[in-house]
Amino acid sequence: MEVAPRGVVVVETPYVAVDVDVLDRNVAGMAAAARDRGLDLRPHAKTHKCLEIARRQVEHGAAGLTVATVSEAELFAGGGFEDLFIAYPVWPSPGRAERLRALAERIALRVGVDSVESAGLLAKAVGPLDVLVEVDSGHHRSGVRPGDAARVAEAAERAGHRVRGIFTFPGHGYGPGLQQQAARDEAAALSEAASDAPVRSGGSTPTAALAGAGPLTEIRPGVYVFGDAQQVELGTCDWEDVALTVVATVVSRTGNRAIVDAGSKVLGADRPAWATGFGRLPEHPDARIVALSEHHATVEFPGEAPARGDVLRVAPNHVCATVNLADELVVVRDGTEVDRWRVAARGANT
Repeated sequence: MEVAPRGVVVVETPYVAVDVDVLDRNVAGMAAAARDRGLDLRPHAKTHKCLEIARRQVEHGAAGLTVATVSEAELFAGGGFEDLFIAYPVWPSPGRAERLRALAERIALRVGVDSVESAGLLAKAVGPLDVLVEVDSGHHRSGVRPGDAARVAEAAERAGHRVRGIFTFPGHGYGPGLQQQAARDEAAALSEAASDAPVRSGGSTPTAALAGAGPLTEIRPGVYVFGDAQQVELGTCDWEDVALTVVATVVSRTGNRAIVDAGSKVLGADRPAWATGFGRLPEHPDARIVALSEHHATVEFPGEAPARGDVLRVAPNHVCATVNLADELVVVRDGTEVDRWRVAARGANT
């Protein structure tokens, strides 16, 4: 049997492989870190979109799951998960309102709000819900200014909702050397917004190691289960912590340049300005993916490129995008394929 680096069994390339031992170590490690700091762990399932991985997280003590969309919530509720938080300022269109109502009748559901208007419309369209008010802690995406959180919470309560607390996303920690400042900003924003709220939810994979004493009661990291090239370059994890890679074949080469059969339709196209390429090769840390087409990745090596037909592992820049492009994950242990897991929430974007 032909075997790729680190024991990934060769099937038709390109495919998405998960080293289950590394995955399990990552899941257990984050669970232990949260527990040691007295924090609830509510991991973000939008990273893996996979029932089997979510079950592992809950078995290790996760308080529930975080999801990004109503359709993700529907999928995981259908898979038996009964405590879900849609960490998003959901706008209650007629169809979405009906779906939210059905979910709230089945499971313990929490929903994000970040305006007086959306809180009122949710109450009219859906009825009373458990809500958390989203606070902008510096990422400047959604969320209210910390000083406005009380106003939104009061409006939500007047509308009949049960306000369970506040949440934020320190997404501006996704950059070299920015994690500590993002964690400080998060703590300051949550303290200003409602330091006595029962739930004060935040955290991300880059800032999770900094969560501890302070206003947080809950963290919601997602990428930690797999790791990716961004996290390695940020220093959040090492290559041995990367559980998911795309297995690809060298189909062409010239000198120090190789072309592999995994392009943007497999790897995803994300590349932040600070990243050193369109992904990395764990077994070739000095190589760089310098160009990405739909079905090609161009890799430059410091020396002679691998031969045509060689099989390489590629760590994508942003693993969440990669998973959402895959139908299934090929699960391996010690060089042997042991299972295949369906990416059950693939495309669950509504």
